[in-house]
Amino acid sequence: MRVLLAGASGALGHSLTPALVQAGHEVYGTTRSGNTASIAKAGATPLRMDGLDRESVLSAVEEAKPDVIIHQLTALRAGMDPRQFDRTFGPTNRLRTEGTDHLLEAARTFEVGRFLAQSFTGWTNPRTGTGLADETTGLDPDPAPQSRQTLAAIRHVEEAVGGATDLEGVVLRYGGFYGPGTGIAKGEDGEILQMIRQRKMPLVGDGAGVWCFVHAVDAASATVAAVERGAPGLYNIVDDEPARMSEWLPALAEAVGAQPPRHVPVWLARLLIGEHGVNLVTKIRGSSNAKAKRELGWTLTYPTWRVGFSDGL
Repeated sequence: MRVLLAGASGALGHSLTPALVQAGHEVYGTTRSGNTASIAKAGATPLRMDGLDRESVLSAVEEAKPDVIIHQLTALRAGMDPRQFDRTFGPTNRLRTEGTDHLLEAARTFEVGRFLAQSFTGWTNPRTGTGLADETTGLDPDPAPQSRQTLAAIRHVEEAVGGATDLEGVVLRYGGFYGPGTGIAKGEDGEILQMIRQRKMPLVGDGAGVWCFVHAVDAASATVAAVERGAPGLYNIVDDEPARMSEWLPALAEAVGAQPPRHVPVWLARLLIGEHGVNLVTKIRGSSNAKAKRELGWTLTYPTWRVGFSDGL
């Protein structure tokens, strides 16, 4: 099929662009920054596109004439402060709202049949209830003030794409990425690994917050599967073992040869990283990947972070 990958030079694009090409698709990859060389090297046709510019989006979709659009537009920057979470994600939230609307308009204008969009799962889950959240659980009804705008933008993506009735809208709720091109990439020492090496990512309280991870190559393979099959709707794209921070953080430090993380009491962490930051490390709930494995026929190269941290970095 002809596939327009919006955001081909982003964190997931590093793995997704060649995966789509290797699967036999004709790929058009967009970038706003002008980083076209890596897209071409991966075997795709580069296109310049600004997701916040309606005419730019319409022009790119008209040129590509895709059967499928994959919306992977983000504007993430290093240096996230949980106390200013919404400010950090402000540019990405505009892409999740305005950018999504522009791409959906273009899809409808040029009769694109299938539309995939990036979402997130983890801290977005309700912090009440037991067990892993699935796609029917819904989003957190009471997020910390610092994350409300970001959750609202995620909700917009999921409702606008997942709720579409005039095209096949698929929302992929990815867990935290690790591997090439991401914040946890050993050879490149991404931002998270730098924090771990400098012991700036401590365990807070009992470290009971449950995180979901997915290696970039597995996130890419799930996305390729969703291009080719699967009913419209929501899919959690995470590995088989969501884990408490008290489990995965020391293991990651050991895997990259760093010292064990420090311990910080909750009261001090609240002063340093705010309510949302404390929720991230002590209260969030993990997600189940059962639907994606069942309905997309998805198999993982790194089925758990335990394997991925030791072998996949």
